[in-house]
Amino acid sequence: MIEQAKRLSNVKEYYFSTKLKEVRAMAAAGKDIINLGIGSPDLAPPQQVISALNEALVNPGAHQYQPYKGTADFRNAIAEFYLNHYQVNLNAETEILPLMGSKEGITHISMAFLNEGDEVLIPNPGYPTYSSVTELVGAKAVFYDLNAEGNWLPNLEELAKKDLSKVKLMWVNYPHMPTGASANDKLFEEVVAFAKTHKILIVNDNPYSFILNNNPKSILKAEGAKDVVLELNSLSKSFNMAGWRIGMLCGSEKNLNTVLKVKTNMDSGMFYPLQAGAAAALRLNGEWFSAQNEIYQSRKEKILELAAALQCEPEKEQTGMFVWAKVPKGTDAEAFVEFLLNKYHIFTAPGFIFGSNGEGYIRFSLCASEENINRAIKRVTS
Repeated sequence: MIEQAKRLSNVKEYYFSTKLKEVRAMAAAGKDIINLGIGSPDLAPPQQVISALNEALVNPGAHQYQPYKGTADFRNAIAEFYLNHYQVNLNAETEILPLMGSKEGITHISMAFLNEGDEVLIPNPGYPTYSSVTELVGAKAVFYDLNAEGNWLPNLEELAKKDLSKVKLMWVNYPHMPTGASANDKLFEEVVAFAKTHKILIVNDNPYSFILNNNPKSILKAEGAKDVVLELNSLSKSFNMAGWRIGMLCGSEKNLNTVLKVKTNMDSGMFYPLQAGAAAALRLNGEWFSAQNEIYQSRKEKILELAAALQCEPEKEQTGMFVWAKVPKGTDAEAFVEFLLNKYHIFTAPGFIFGSNGEGYIRFSLCASEENINRAIKRVTS
């Protein structure tokens, strides 16, 4: 028998990959499962995006290899988007790198900058892929605590007291998933200063800027940020285009060229019509986000009603497409999720999958119709 590579010994299959097999099996057996666990938008992309994609399909060069750095029009659209919404000036030729989804970027960045034995600061709780990719490339995950007492923000003073001599990269994610916490300009400025002092590359993962958030921010607006910061962004959440796998990486030309060395050996450019559709999305005005947020706000109110019926305690002032809530006293997250799934056929995400500081919490997704959320409420309250 051929054995798996040693690099996989510390990496588990993604939680949702395995758990959704169980959920699908229950559905196949006739159980009516209401899925409130996954952050995959169920709403349609903008019609302008679909039209742009269809028109691009008949472009004479549409089906040929595309530039590794994306088309000039797509990069220009990203630059316009960053200027219009974040007040950040980016050079479309040198400071923008389109990606096939920002999840791809996590791997590319890690491969480009990390050697075996390098240490990586990773938020706890945080997106599990940060730590799994760190392990895959042979680096060491060093978790930094986020908690309710600190408003789910990093305590940089405490971090500075630790031995950071082996730390090369730090993952930051605001607006934060799974807690919905937001960072302000002051924190981003402090993070940039922290990075310069300790010679650490910061990567801010920023896909939730516009969902139930009237004040979208980019860490790249902080003075001097481009020298020590890369920012990932994505069309998956904000434009309901998760399956399109379109993201972007922004930062200095030097850092992007380092990532490009990996990327050019991993793919052969993004399909042209996808780039045309993405450019159309990025050029939409703020009315698109307002319309989406009306829907999400209505859903959130229903999710909060469901959480109250379940005696869960949501965190306050959350942004993004999830509701992060404490489970009832006397139970743990995994047991509570199993209880909801088996008794009410409602699937939610347990907080521990995002790190040890997520224990005692569950995450409800807003990516479900109001009708389905009402059905969930009825099951619990009947």
